Amino acid sequence: MITSLHLLNFKPFASQLLQFKKLTLFSGLNSTGKSSVMQSLLLLRQSYQQGLLPEKGLALNGDFVNVGTAQDALFEGAKEDLIGFGIVLENNNKAVWHFKYDREVDVLSIDSEPVSSEVYQSNLFGNKFHYLQAERIGPRPFNEMSDYQVRQLGQLGIKGEYAAHFLAINGQKAIPNSGLSHPEVKSKTQRDLSSAKSMDLIDQVEAWMGEISPGTRLKIDAKSDVDLMSFQYSYGDSNPYRATNVGFGISYTLPIIVAALASTPGTIILIENPEAHLHPKGQVKMGQLLGLAASGGVQVVIETHSDHVLNGIRLAVHGGKLDPKDVQLHYFQRQNKEGQAVTEVISPKIDRNGRIDRWPDGFFDEWDNSLEILLEPAVEGE
Repeated sequence: MITSLHLLNFKPFASQLLQFKKLTLFSGLNSTGKSSVMQSLLLLRQSYQQGLLPEKGLALNGDFVNVGTAQDALFEGAKEDLIGFGIVLENNNKAVWHFKYDREVDVLSIDSEPVSSEVYQSNLFGNKFHYLQAERIGPRPFNEMSDYQVRQLGQLGIKGEYAAHFLAINGQKAIPNSGLSHPEVKSKTQRDLSSAKSMDLIDQVEAWMGEISPGTRLKIDAKSDVDLMSFQYSYGDSNPYRATNVGFGISYTLPIIVAALASTPGTIILIENPEAHLHPKGQVKMGQLLGLAASGGVQVVIETHSDHVLNGIRLAVHGGKLDPKDVQLHYFQRQNKEGQAVTEVISPKIDRNGRIDRWPDGFFDEWDNSLEILLEPAVEGE
């Protein structure tokens, strides 16, 4: 598990230290640096997979993230042509990467001592990793197949494009964390008259999907001759519907639920905007599910604009499902200092009752701001 991240001269950050817990949530106005923090982790993984780490440099563009040029990555007010990333893992294993910016060829080359090989065996660089970007796939009549990504690497794709294939392969396996079992899941066999619940991934996914759209059932068929998965939904005893006739919320939510339920302890999941296309109740349930996953040993890093997702996490804490010590909140805001726009990070704390100790301006306070206006008498027209 990552316990801290230090950024040096990277995008909006001159020097920024961020603490991480089992569940870390980034929030703030647009273009304040939340995505840049995510990108720093993705750049390290991307550079390692492209073979530039540990000895060569930083891969700014690839499968996970596209930053652009080296100049795009360098903090505008940097006093030296150097970008640095430092991480600390839970066993206090530390790693620091410095990359020297060569202005003539616009590249970032490694400029630091070699990092311990143990660091490259951590979840950030291995297969116990999922990243789901904000722009996930919408409704499709067919989804992609990839034996390499799904069977060998256990991946869902950064857009969730392999989620259907992953379910087809792993749907009958038990979820690794029984604490995530949905209370409404029943035993699959009618002969079983006990209160036993099915722990199969597919049944648990359907149950949690039911929090988004009640009664959801999944029908997945492989079209191996064209490397595609047919994906349909049904409700109760209804006929299956094409995914294109169901809506964006289902498609956008599915890979997140699959990742949370299927991940073993020690996995890290990076998620952008888990609230996308979800109604408020669904967003709250999403926050609760991710809180349960974190409580079960999966490190969850979320970037969100949703107070409902935050409230779902707070409810998980209030209900004793998640220890408040395992939650880290970071709020990003822009400040103007000496004519230079810089990002400031404020880190509110959450207590055992799910209460937050401080609410800086802009930190999920828009509802209160609007309510104050609505409580005032309306101005009558002339």
